[in-house]
Amino acid sequence: MDLEEILQNPEVQELTANLNAHLKKQRAINPFKCEVFNSAYTHLTAMDQYQFHIHTDAKKYLPAIVNKKVNKITGSNVCLPKWNKARKIGVVFSGGPAPGGHNVLAGLFDAAKQANPDTKIYGFIGGPDGIIENTSIEITRELIDRYRNRGGFCMIKTGRTKIDTPEKINLCRQTCQQLNLDALIIIGGDDSNTNAAFLAQALLADKIQVIGVPKTIDGDIQVRDKNGEVLCAVSFGFHSAARAFATEIGNLCTDADSDVKYWHICKVMGRVASHLALETALQTHPNMTFIGEDLADYIDHERLEKVRTQKTTDFTAYGMTLRHLSRVICNGIRRRAAKGKNYGIIVIPEGLLEFINEIQVFIIKLNTIIAKYNKTHDLGFHVSFPLLSDKLDYLRKLARQSRENQGRMVWNTRDDDLFNVIPDFFQEGLLMERDSHGNFPFSQVDTDKVLMDLVKDYLNTLKEKGLYKIGIKKDYFIKAMQDDQLDPDFYGSKIFIDYAQNQYLMIKPEIFSLRTLKAKLVRTDVIKDNEKIPTAIKKIFKQSIPVFKTQHHFYGYDGRGSDPTSFDCTYAYNLGLTVFSLVSNGATGLMAAIKNLELNFNQWEPLGIPIAPLMHLEERNGELALVLEKTIVDTDSTAFQVFKHHREDWLAATTGEDNFRQPGPTNFDPRNVDDKPLTLALSVYGRNKSY
Repeated sequence: MDLEEILQNPEVQELTANLNAHLKKQRAINPFKCEVFNSAYTHLTAMDQYQFHIHTDAKKYLPAIVNKKVNKITGSNVCLPKWNKARKIGVVFSGGPAPGGHNVLAGLFDAAKQANPDTKIYGFIGGPDGIIENTSIEITRELIDRYRNRGGFCMIKTGRTKIDTPEKINLCRQTCQQLNLDALIIIGGDDSNTNAAFLAQALLADKIQVIGVPKTIDGDIQVRDKNGEVLCAVSFGFHSAARAFATEIGNLCTDADSDVKYWHICKVMGRVASHLALETALQTHPNMTFIGEDLADYIDHERLEKVRTQKTTDFTAYGMTLRHLSRVICNGIRRRAAKGKNYGIIVIPEGLLEFINEIQVFIIKLNTIIAKYNKTHDLGFHVSFPLLSDKLDYLRKLARQSRENQGRMVWNTRDDDLFNVIPDFFQEGLLMERDSHGNFPFSQVDTDKVLMDLVKDYLNTLKEKGLYKIGIKKDYFIKAMQDDQLDPDFYGSKIFIDYAQNQYLMIKPEIFSLRTLKAKLVRTDVIKDNEKIPTAIKKIFKQSIPVFKTQHHFYGYDGRGSDPTSFDCTYAYNLGLTVFSLVSNGATGLMAAIKNLELNFNQWEPLGIPIAPLMHLEERNGELALVLEKTIVDTDSTAFQVFKHHREDWLAATTGEDNFRQPGPTNFDPRNVDDKPLTLALSVYGRNKSY
């Protein structure tokens, strides 16, 4: 057969089609619905027991929606007025993709069309710009069915534009009016739900409802009332991304344990919070995982005790320094090497540096300098100073001005001196362009490289001092010596520490080169000065000298583009059903949520949570702005305490096997909906308990 005949073969066409049999089966899955959505209709019940600490600026700028209550969705057989009316609803994806977004649209579409087939749903193309520029398509059943249970935001794409000015809000109003929209649904993260709150306030007089939906793989949108009651445990997309990362890291655990020569350094997404790092650690049991929030809480008691006797103060004792962190990593590497394990897995969040005090000070100051420069000059900071040398000259100028103004400047001489001892590539990283929110773009900085360069330098120092060596298994040493017709006990006592007591043997610190090895053997009368080192001894010594090899990996975009897990498929679909219930009952300024995600599916409770009370002031582009508050890892949580308890076990600096865990394949079967993030599953056991 020629190629044309092969290409026309139906079986060949099926094998090379975009849609394979697995995906056909996957998108045909029908997620389970919360029991309340099996009712003919739903009503909203205000829940007075949930109260929030409301920021004064939220009261000032969002007065019409700031006092709204949490609304529980309840089933009913009574049809309220306007439930079945034909509506026009606009939807938009905002921010980075998260697995499950298409199922939010599917849930909304199914519920809206069931209530009234004449309802039209419009998808704004390319994120918030689609609203501003009035670029949309009507979402059809064929389109919905094509993307059910699929990852990404491919159906209508996404974007990161902020709706943060009166001009943009007015353009959004014009778009909504031109399309005659009854409601606008914004699916996104903290900034996107901030947009939703301000639009809800602005469009209230136009009787256009605005509902937000919590989306972010970082897991940093969590909602508690002022008493700590969890109303939204996690945003959709977190579980899917974490499982995708865990699958890859689990594979690396297997590779490391097989090849026994690499340290795999795994950086995972999470700029502000370390939820993904914690979840992947619980899923895979890496040898070392560093949680930023834990490092920020670190207190160097040894340093404090030293200054206490001197009756002075040392503020650097509070919070982990970059140097100290590198020492902690080196210690773990050295301890594993002593047991013959010169390999392993390290997991760090991409925002790790944000929790290092000295680096955070630089970032805050440089953010302010760059934002101020951009605001007061025609050309931006990075256009005016394209080269690193140009930027450093500008900073030196600021330092000189600070001296002339007696230190009353953001950047002073001490800052400049400290900054100039940082490696060039890291200086360049700290001075790179900020993201659209004015934040330091941690994902673009080689956090792992910064850290591991320090680690390598210190390991070399330890190696030169004879303190970083690979332990030699005693059985292997005995066999090697006997094969060379040498007495292992005689030689072993000369070159090893505690030869008689250990299963893994460590060569004495003073032996760190062939020259020092020979000197030791001569000094202990094992060989004469003119004799050579026995071949077996030389072989053993060379095997004790570690070569530190690393492989670096970044897990981010691949995870957020993965297909959703069964948990996220079901969660997102029910969020879509929740959105329609909120719209059909006249709500606005609320965020769709599901309470009790940490419990079994039959205990999930759909809610509408007011967005305005969740907002606080945060630094953006050098200025304070009212935004939805992010949630960082709670180091008192059960999940973190369980991780902390196992940290030493998972380091596995012992003679036994490693404790790696394989998370298993992602499951799309709706019957597995209760397979949830381990951070959530563990939280159930910590209720009303302290550690």
